[in-house]
Amino acid sequence: MGKKNSLAYKALVNVGLNFSEEEYGDITFTRAITRALKGVCKAILLKYCMYSVIFSPLNYRYIRPRLWRIMGAKVDKRAFIGYEVWMDFNHAELIEIGEGAHITNRCLLLCHQRDLKNYFVGDDSTKLPYTKKKIKIGKGVMVGMDTVIMPGVTIGEGAIIGAGSLITKDIPSWTIASGRPAKVIKEIPKRN
Repeated sequence: MGKKNSLAYKALVNVGLNFSEEEYGDITFTRAITRALKGVCKAILLKYCMYSVIFSPLNYRYIRPRLWRIMGAKVDKRAFIGYEVWMDFNHAELIEIGEGAHITNRCLLLCHQRDLKNYFVGDDSTKLPYTKKKIKIGKGVMVGMDTVIMPGVTIGEGAIIGAGSLITKDIPSWTIASGRPAKVIKEIPKRN
């Protein structure tokens, strides 16, 4: 690793690119190029995962979970990943999807966000560092269409998330949660 404000970082800033000094201040040219190439490869895989209708019957339960594993996510072989699902591919290793989990169309899984705890009036929000946290989706979870899952969230086994929800906190196992932000609206009863 280079020192703070490496030549690569200064060059990126001098050409008008606005990067977080906390995350990129010590980046080397080699690391920048390697990171960019990995990002391009993952973006191509993600685009296939999101929009491809070729081999449509295989995409949901076979091709997409396999490609997500190649990108670094921990995805069970029996998971379902719908059409147009976005994942934080630069932090794919922070995503874990359990057996039989069902991520329906147009969902978004985010593993990083700006750290606002040291943000004050007059500060440049683009210079804030990122916090990165794991997302864990348990066995048999059903995530409804258009749901956004934020960093650091665990969705417990058998939980059902209503369409259009924003998951900002952990959701317990065997519950139904919905809303923006999502709240538990029902506990799933045990069968007699």
